[in-house]
Amino acid sequence: MGSVNRITLVGNLGQKPELRATPASGTAVCNFSLATNHGYKKDGGERAETTEWHRVVVWGALAEVCAKHLEQGSTVYVEGRMTYREWVDKEGREQLSPEVVATDVQFLSKRSAAPVALAAQAAEG
Repeated sequence: MGSVNRITLVGNLGQKPELRATPASGTAVCNFSLATNHGYKKDGGERAETTEWHRVVVWGALAEVCAKHLEQGSTVYVEGRMTYREWVDKEGREQLSPEVVATDVQFLSKRSAAPVALAAQAAEG
């Protein structure tokens, strides 16, 4: 059996998505941060919550749809694969950034409900 690299997240955008195009081919790429929350009970029974931030990258037509219709606070379902981008910082040190390369993005917020069909079409086409 082969390996599996699949991640599924439901969370809220931390800021408006950023859309750009790759220099070589002009392919659309959209980046956004997604917050997910985890609730738990502390010692003594008190409820607590932690927030995890995920960097999400979307490519092609779906990237354009995300950039057009998502906004800070939007709730989305993201499915894709986990990857690690390597880069060198200003001091010359190698860095490793985890990111989710999304293959499916579904808009769950009421204000973003209309583009859900568009997102599905963009992912297929």
